[in-house]
Amino acid sequence: MRFLYKNFDFYSLLKSVQEHISEKYAVLLSDKNDSSRNQLKLYIKQYLIENNYMSNEQELQSAVDRLFTEMVEFSVLTPFLSDKTVEEININSWEDITVHYADGRSEKLDESFFSPDHAIDIVRRLLHESGMILDASYPIVRGHLSNNIRVTVLGDGVVDKDVGVTASIRLVNPQKLSKDDFIGNGTATEEMLDFLSLCLRHDVSMCLTGATGSGKTTLMSWILSTIPYHKRIFTIEENTREFDLVVRDSNGKVLNNVTHTCTRFSEDEKRTITMETLLDTALTYNPDVICVSEMKSDEAWSAQEAARTGHAVITTAHANSCGATYRRLATLGARKYGMSYHEVEPLMLEAFPIVIFTKQLEDNTRRIMEIAEMELCDYKGELRTLWSFDVKKQAFVRCNPVSNSLLKRLRENGVDTVKYQRLLQGATTCRTLSK
Repeated sequence: MRFLYKNFDFYSLLKSVQEHISEKYAVLLSDKNDSSRNQLKLYIKQYLIENNYMSNEQELQSAVDRLFTEMVEFSVLTPFLSDKTVEEININSWEDITVHYADGRSEKLDESFFSPDHAIDIVRRLLHESGMILDASYPIVRGHLSNNIRVTVLGDGVVDKDVGVTASIRLVNPQKLSKDDFIGNGTATEEMLDFLSLCLRHDVSMCLTGATGSGKTTLMSWILSTIPYHKRIFTIEENTREFDLVVRDSNGKVLNNVTHTCTRFSEDEKRTITMETLLDTALTYNPDVICVSEMKSDEAWSAQEAARTGHAVITTAHANSCGATYRRLATLGARKYGMSYHEVEPLMLEAFPIVIFTKQLEDNTRRIMEIAEMELCDYKGELRTLWSFDVKKQAFVRCNPVSNSLLKRLRENGVDTVKYQRLLQGATTCRTLSK
């Protein structure tokens, strides 16, 4: 969008003001305290008045606000970066920006950057917050703007010059949904949710799988929130914080027992902290539950080791079904020591008895499509679907009871099996969603 003030193209006006401010008040551009920002706005306003750019007060204030946003903040991206309903911003080129919302909506913006160079400048400003540099030597960059905003950028040499830059800006604003919210939204039934909570509380590890945006993180956050306060939770995330599981009373006193951690990248390899490093550290913290936000590399090996040595592990992975999840995990785990897929697969089957497949459907609703149990016998696994979602019937179907081996494990870990046996081993039922 182009704005004209007194026959000036807004971008030309911006460059003129930037030159003036950079020459006389450069220190204010990097100072983020409110006093400095207010002072900067006054200098911008003074410059516009002295040069007679604006014809009235309303137009003047509008120009000051817009110029400030362009010079200090992030241009057309600014309002969306603080919007908790926004899930992702996709920059396909300098003139093509799409915003994706948590409720499934997508919006192609009418506004754009002024040019390819302008888009590059703004994206570099985003990356600067995490100390990352975008140039010809580093055309692919991953960084973050804050604890909850991840930025992945492709620049010159990877995309065409007339594109300027492309970027995926992921805003992590985890929704704290209750059990009633999941049921009301049609994500799952009460029986399904109770089962998942029951398993993790009693040391049965699980993996949630599905595409980006399918609701894995939100569901995992709820499952973790059901862990009793006296049990210790250790979370491991990549680069930025996504979980906020700490519970406080009305006086601010912490009630539960949670340690949140994040990886750290450094050009100095010795200062890099990986998920694998944090997993090894977690085991020294005597955790009851370890949460690995996503497995996509060597950490898969360490995670299965933890799960197979008495720790409850909950994690996510990208796969297209419950069955495919084990193939994905085995492939990741095999990388660690150059082992074969077939050597690692039985370990993954043992490590994660429960797999949950989530999906965002065409109508933007999020469903648990399948909950499955992997039953082992002589290191061979049988995948048993416990619940599934029938798209045609718009119904959750109870497919099979849990295995006797899982019931035994739950009973040994303290579950009142009399109370839950009817739930877990009841007759096959069909629960249809209300329209």
